[in-house]
Amino acid sequence: MRGRVQMSVVGPVLALIVLLVLGATLNSSFLAWDNVTNVLARSAFIGIIAVGMTFVITAGGLDLSVGSMAAFIAGLMILVMNRALPSLGVGVPIVLLGMAVALAAGLAAGWLNGILISRFGIEAFIVTLGSMGIYRSLVTWLADGGTLSLDFGLRTYYQPVYYGGLFGVSWPIIVFAVVVIVGEVAMRSTAFGRHCAAIGSNDQVAKYSSVRVARVRLTTYVVLGLLVGVATILYVPRLGSASPATGLLWELEAIAAVIIGGTVLKGGFGRVWGTVIGVLILSLIGNILNLTDFVSPYLNGAIQGAIIVLAVVLQREARQGQ
Repeated sequence: MRGRVQMSVVGPVLALIVLLVLGATLNSSFLAWDNVTNVLARSAFIGIIAVGMTFVITAGGLDLSVGSMAAFIAGLMILVMNRALPSLGVGVPIVLLGMAVALAAGLAAGWLNGILISRFGIEAFIVTLGSMGIYRSLVTWLADGGTLSLDFGLRTYYQPVYYGGLFGVSWPIIVFAVVVIVGEVAMRSTAFGRHCAAIGSNDQVAKYSSVRVARVRLTTYVVLGLLVGVATILYVPRLGSASPATGLLWELEAIAAVIIGGTVLKGGFGRVWGTVIGVLILSLIGNILNLTDFVSPYLNGAIQGAIIVLAVVLQREARQGQ
């Protein structure tokens, strides 16, 4: 038992080390500061969302809509900022307005998913599969099948939110680190984290133990929606646009990172720091594929899908061996 537990902890870390060694061996620029910070900044979007997904999955839930949700929030944010530009002008107020819209939209989207799942008892898979299609269709409609672009002057003013930072570390990395620390503390040291694990293990037992199951489950989706909004705030200044392709397969990457990190897919156990390792593993795989001719980068999605299946199989084998 102890050996299996230790391996489940050490396994993802060993995989990360192997990828670092492999990348450094295949390309001398792999460990360069610019490449490292670029990988971390790009992985911050998925990482922030994956932290929220960790709580949802730990509580026995699932959310397939986060990528489409991010695309819709980005499109809505851009539309509002462009409409407000003549009256507010380029400056801090319009950026704060855009951020407020993103956070409010994320909260509302997460709340809607959570209400349908926790109050009306609809399966999470059905609710979030439906909302995935709804949000993707809405952003396509808002963009009229094309691309929504932020005003050039506003985009230039907003870009430091992605490209700027402190002491050479960009804001997405800093925000990701803060979210991880708060998430880890919440998972390990608060009643909310313990209740998520209890609900994921057995929601009926948790209910008999005076855990407010519906409220906790709703909260996990609201938190996830809020973090999707945070990720979108950091993503929009990177390209200054949103399209039907924005956020494509983000849900796959977020779920994969959570499962690779050791969170049980059926719920009952989760760890935020493991999710961070999972995010880095997926990001490094993509980076290695882009920097080398080892495997075609077009196979990145196939590799991520295979990793999810492998991680679930290993989890099942570990449970059966206990």
